[in-house]
Amino acid sequence: QVQLVESGGGLVQAGGSLRLSCAASGRTGSNYAMGWFRQAPGKEREFVAAISWSGSSTYYTGSVKGRFTISSDNAKNTVHLQMNSLKPEDTAVYYCAANQYTPYKWNASYEYRYWGQGTQVTVSS
Repeated sequence: QVQLVESGGGLVQAGGSLRLSCAASGRTGSNYAMGWFRQAPGKEREFVAAISWSGSSTYYTGSVKGRFTISSDNAKNTVHLQMNSLKPEDTAVYYCAANQYTPYKWNASYEYRYWGQGTQVTVSS
């Protein structure tokens, strides 16, 4: 079992920055994949970014490339999502996700077995 706890959400003005963190506990390991998804009101959950546990591979959805950076701190079993140049359309509940095996499709939510409770990010215009 793996437990995920997100933190770092909040309210920020457009153009601002936030850093989300996801602390993992339990049976983590070198094959684990970690991802961030988000869900805005009335919309489906969508992929944001993902990273291999080693940090050697990262993946982003097109709308956040160049603005968001995903990173891992293996010593602390933590994954971060640095979000810069935030836009009102980034407003959503952000969820951390993990899988004990390398996903075939990194951007597919069904590939991830473990999920955090979510943290709200609100970007005002």
